[in-house]
Amino acid sequence: MSQHPQTESILAGLTLEQKASLLSGATFWETEGIEDAGVPSIIVSDGPHGVRRQSTGGDHLGLLDGEPATCFPPAVGLGSSWDPELVERVGEALGREAQAKRVSVLLGPGINIKRDPRCGRNFEYLSEDPLHAGVLGSAFVRGVQSQGVGTSLKHYAANNQETDRLRVSAEIDTRTLRELYLPAFRRVVTETQPWTVMCSYNKINGTFASEHNWLLNTVLRDEWGFEGVVVSDWGAVRDRVPSLAAGLDLEMPTTVGRTDAEVVAAVKDGSLDIAVVDTAARRLIDLALSGQQGLWENAELDVDGQHALAREIAGRSIVLLRNEDAILPLTPGAGPVAVIGEFARTPRYQGAGSSQIVPTRLDNALDAIREISGEDVPFAAGFTLDGVADAALADEAVRVAASAETVLYFAGLPSSAESEGFDRDDIELPADQVALLERLIEANPRIVVVLSNGAVVRVSDWNERVPALVEGWLLGQAGGGAIADVLYGAVNPSGRLTESIPERLQDVPAFTSFPGEQGSVRYAEGLYVGYRHYDTREAAVSYPFGFGLSYTSFSYDHTAVRVDEDTVHVSVQVTNTGKRDGREVVQVYTGLPGAEVSRPVHELRAFASVEVPAGETREVALSFPISELAYFAPVADAWSVEGGTYVVEIAASSRDIRASLEIQIEGDPSPIPLSINSTLGEWLAHPIGAPILNAALAEVLASTPAVGAMLNDPHMRKMAEQMPMTQAVSFGAVTTEQVQALVAAVEQASA
Repeated sequence: MSQHPQTESILAGLTLEQKASLLSGATFWETEGIEDAGVPSIIVSDGPHGVRRQSTGGDHLGLLDGEPATCFPPAVGLGSSWDPELVERVGEALGREAQAKRVSVLLGPGINIKRDPRCGRNFEYLSEDPLHAGVLGSAFVRGVQSQGVGTSLKHYAANNQETDRLRVSAEIDTRTLRELYLPAFRRVVTETQPWTVMCSYNKINGTFASEHNWLLNTVLRDEWGFEGVVVSDWGAVRDRVPSLAAGLDLEMPTTVGRTDAEVVAAVKDGSLDIAVVDTAARRLIDLALSGQQGLWENAELDVDGQHALAREIAGRSIVLLRNEDAILPLTPGAGPVAVIGEFARTPRYQGAGSSQIVPTRLDNALDAIREISGEDVPFAAGFTLDGVADAALADEAVRVAASAETVLYFAGLPSSAESEGFDRDDIELPADQVALLERLIEANPRIVVVLSNGAVVRVSDWNERVPALVEGWLLGQAGGGAIADVLYGAVNPSGRLTESIPERLQDVPAFTSFPGEQGSVRYAEGLYVGYRHYDTREAAVSYPFGFGLSYTSFSYDHTAVRVDEDTVHVSVQVTNTGKRDGREVVQVYTGLPGAEVSRPVHELRAFASVEVPAGETREVALSFPISELAYFAPVADAWSVEGGTYVVEIAASSRDIRASLEIQIEGDPSPIPLSINSTLGEWLAHPIGAPILNAALAEVLASTPAVGAMLNDPHMRKMAEQMPMTQAVSFGAVTTEQVQALVAAVEQASA
C-alpha cells in the first residue's frame, strides 16, 4: 500500500471532525467513509483461513453465520507444510475470494508464538519458532496482497494465551521479547509491508498494546519502517486519545461517534497535537483508496477450484508421526478395514471463535475412504463428541474392530475443548476416547490413529502400542478427502511438526507460570520455549520440532557451509532412496558452544520443502544473513553478533541432525560499554579494552609481584575477575583516576 496522489488534497479539505471520524469504524466490519470528500468506506473481514464475510450483522465471536466461503486448513495445519510457496498460493486463493465478496482487508495472518500448548487459539498460529512463523507469515501476506487485497498482521504483540486476554499483562524481559516474540512480526513487516497491523488486547509489561508507544511507534514504525495502518483488535482500545498518540490509527469496531468526539475535544483543549490526527487520517485515506482500487468488478469465485486447492493444501498439512512395519499406506482390497470414531463421520475441521467459517462444502473422511477404497467400509462411532462415555457405542466399536484386519481410529478434541476466548486446562484427549483406544488395542492391535486437534495432545501413554499415528490437525473443509488421500497413498505425507509434542504437560517450560494470576503472567522461561527448552536440556519428548515421516526415505550427502561477506551459505544433496516420489523438509540450525550469554543449544535459521522423485537427487541451497546470529543486549539496547566457532547443523528435525559443520564468525565488538563499574573479567573479555588493560597491568605487575601471583592462581583469578574496578579502587590496587584514564582510552579507541 502506497500513498495515493489525491490523499493530501483530500486531507487538506477535511474538517477536524471529519478527520476524527475516519479514526474509528462505521460499523462492525466497515471503515468510515466521507463520500463527498472522495473517501470510500471499505469492508474488512475475519480470516485468516477463510473469508468470513458477515452480511447479517456484527459478530466477532463466531455466534452468527457468515456467507459460505472456502475453509482452508487453519494455521496449525498450514504451518506444518513448511512450504512458503504453498502458503503463498493459499494467500492468493484467499485474495481472489475476498475480491468476489468485495472485502478489501483480510484480518490475518496470526503469527504469535505457541508459548504453551494449552493456549486456546494455537490452532490459529503457525509455530513455536519465530523464523518459521515469519517466513510463512510473509508468504501469506504476499499471496493475499498480490490480489489487491490487504492483510492485517496479528496480534501485535505477545498474545500467547486466551485466559484474561483482555487485560492480562505479559511480563517479558527485553531480550526475550526482542529475540522470540517480535522477530516474526519484524520479518513480515520488513519483507512484505502488510496494509495493516492489528494490536493485541493484552498489556506488555504493564502497558496496553493499544497504548504502547514503544511497540507501535519506536519499534514498528521507526525501527522496522512500517508504513500502513495500526488497527485495534475489536474492542481493544481503553482510552482513545492516549492510544492515538501512541500510534494506533484505527479503532474497531464503531463507537458510534463517542471516541471521535474525544479526539476532537483533545485537539481543541491542546492535549492532543492536530499533527497526530492528520497523520492517522492520512493513513486511513490511503487504506480506503487502496481498498477500493483493489476491488475488481465482477470478480467471480471458482468454488470447485477453491475446494480442490483446499484438499491439496490439507494433504500437505498432515504429519505422519509413526508407521511401524509400513502399515501405511493402505492398499484397496488388501484386507478388511474398519473405521472407528465419530470424527470420521463428523469432522472437526476448524477452531471456534472469530475465524470460524461456514464452508462451501464439507468432506468427511468416512465417505472419502469408502470412495477411494471402493469398498463399503464398516463404521462405528465409538464415542460422542460431548465427552460423555457411551458404553453401547464403545461395545459396538470393539465388535467392528475385532472383525477387521486394520482399524482406522479417528480421535481428537471436540470444539468445546479449544477456542478463542479460553485456554485448555490440560493436553489430554477426552478420557472416553482413550478408554476406547485401550479396548481397541486389545481387540485388534493393528490400529492407525488419526488425530483431529488444534494444538498438541499427549500421546505418551499409548503411542508406542499402536503401529501408526497420523496427526491430522484441523484441515479445513476438504480435510476428510485429504486424510483418505494420505491413508491410501495418493498423497505421500510431507508435513512436519511446528511444535514439540511433550511427554507430559509438566514438561512444558511455561508449566508453572501459564496463564498467570491476578492480572499478570510472567514469561519465566525466557528464551527457552518449545524445542529451545527441550533440546537444550536434553529432555525427553514424544516427538520433536520439525519431525515427520514419509512413505519414502531420504539421505543427505555432500553437505557444505561457507561464509560470504555478510551471509552464511549452506548446501546439501538430498536423495530419495525409496520407491515413491516425496518431499523432504531440510532444516538448518545453528548453535554457539560456550557462548558468553545464555543461548539455546541451537536455533532454526533456514528451511526448505524440496520435492524429490524416487531415486533422484536434488541440490538444496539455503542461506541466512550473519545478522540472524545476533542476540539482543538490553544493557546496550542493541543487537550484537558474538564472535566464535558456530556449529551449523543440517537436519531433518531438531533432533535428527544429518551433518554438523563449523564456521568461524568474527562477530561485533562487545555491545557492553566499559566503565569504572565493569568487572575485571569484562575488561579482559572486551576486544578493545583487554589490550589497553593488559598494558596497564604490565606496569602494576612489574611493581607489585603479589598482584601477579594472585592473577596467575586459577582460583584467585576467578575471584578477581568478578570484582568491579570500583572494588579494585577501594582495595588500593588502582586509583580512580587510573581507571577513568583506561575508560577514556577505550572510548577513544572505539570512536
